[in-house]
Amino acid sequence: MNKHQASFATVASVISILFFAFINYNTTPHEIWFIYPSFAILQWPISIYFLTKGKLHHYSAITSLILISFLIIENMLNSPDHIWFVFAIYPLLWWPILMYLGKYRSSFTIAIIGSLCTILYYEMLNSFYAPQYPWVIYPSFLVLWWPLAIYFGKKKNHFNFSLAASLLTVLFFITTNVISTPNNIWAVYPIFAILWWPLSMYYYGIKKY
Repeated sequence: MNKHQASFATVASVISILFFAFINYNTTPHEIWFIYPSFAILQWPISIYFLTKGKLHHYSAITSLILISFLIIENMLNSPDHIWFVFAIYPLLWWPILMYLGKYRSSFTIAIIGSLCTILYYEMLNSFYAPQYPWVIYPSFLVLWWPLAIYFGKKKNHFNFSLAASLLTVLFFITTNVISTPNNIWAVYPIFAILWWPLSMYYYGIKKY
């Protein structure tokens, strides 16, 4: 990387941000909008410095920090009565964590720990923000695919993966049906479609040979 390129990107970014801040202050001081282009502009010198040097771990940490700061500022400026940034920052924190874990990020242990942490985190938010409805089942359903995919992927057992994943999906639809609309039994329709996955794996895969 040429040092002049990094210096130019840094100086140009600072000037651009100051320019947008000046325009913002002089035209619409009641509405702070210059932070939006500033966020995008900051990625220019940061990406030049870290990506060209191959420092992807540091890039993920710095970019995650900027994203989290941006979300917090956006939340405090526009909707301070509703603290929503706590829902978005958690997955952003996992980006640098997984990058720094290196080869261990593809291990089954990390997948289990990550899944449990995710479920517990959103369970706490669920209990605090909306205890009347257990919406935590939705992120839980998604994140549980992580250890399933890691475990059966390493064993290269695609049929058992289809069984476990189908069971997880069936339980998800049944739970959602019971919680959301107990008087309307609709879960049988997606369950019927899901069951074709392990059946097709069995009859056109295992039994074929």
